[in-house]
Amino acid sequence: MLSSITRRGILAIYTVIIIVPLTVVGFGSFKSTQELFEGPFSLPQSLSPANYAEVIGGQDLGSSFMNSVIVTAISVPLTLFLASLAGYAVARLRGFMSWAVFGFLVLGMAIPAQANMVPLYVLLGRLGLLDSLTGLVLANVVSTLPIAVFILGGFMRTLPKELFEASSIDGTGPWRTYVSIALPLSAPSVAAAAIFLFVIHWNELLYPLLFIQSPSNRTLPLALLSFQGEFQTNYPLLFAGVILASLPVVVAYVFLQRYFVAGITAGASKG
Repeated sequence: MLSSITRRGILAIYTVIIIVPLTVVGFGSFKSTQELFEGPFSLPQSLSPANYAEVIGGQDLGSSFMNSVIVTAISVPLTLFLASLAGYAVARLRGFMSWAVFGFLVLGMAIPAQANMVPLYVLLGRLGLLDSLTGLVLANVVSTLPIAVFILGGFMRTLPKELFEASSIDGTGPWRTYVSIALPLSAPSVAAAAIFLFVIHWNELLYPLLFIQSPSNRTLPLALLSFQGEFQTNYPLLFAGVILASLPVVVAYVFLQRYFVAGITAGASKG
């Protein structure tokens, strides 16, 4: 009984911690700066969409939104493709070699992104990819590939070896086995990894801040920084921009949450 009450109390505190900032941001996106500071938790005097209209029309957020769409739409499938190939290779190996290769591929998770900033900047500069969406895509793929390999490789390792042996006996090549057996059976983990990567790539700020200089190449998180000045921040516009930037992530999770849960729990038990 006591543990149940404690658990509910912790959940209630956690709920308050989540709801309070969301309330301030939601209400604040409809307020003026003066109204926001006078009553951050109060209801807005009117539900005027003026802040949203200014963010969309006056702040050139549309081009930044499209840049984020392009970068995310390329980065996520490319990362999934490379990670699924690596996971399939790990699943086909046996014994110590399988664990060694898998451990080497996911070792990048132990390296913080800040440690890669200088090498990546120098590499992209030598390749002529600084201040370009192509360079940003490559940086995103490289930085999140170990995480995707960890998810997909961990699941593919649980696939029965007999499936691969049977396909080899039938004369099926490695590529055909990957396309027809390994990838379809790994669909739940692929969906979970896709949602996870979508959130990371859509909200990525560090690499755009480092590699992008031209306003025309700014992504959405980087564009939101323009609402923050040296001496004053336009919080109502910032809140409206944050809500608009969060909508794709919320919509994607609402429609794909069952795949996310299935993918997370798919590899929990073998067989």
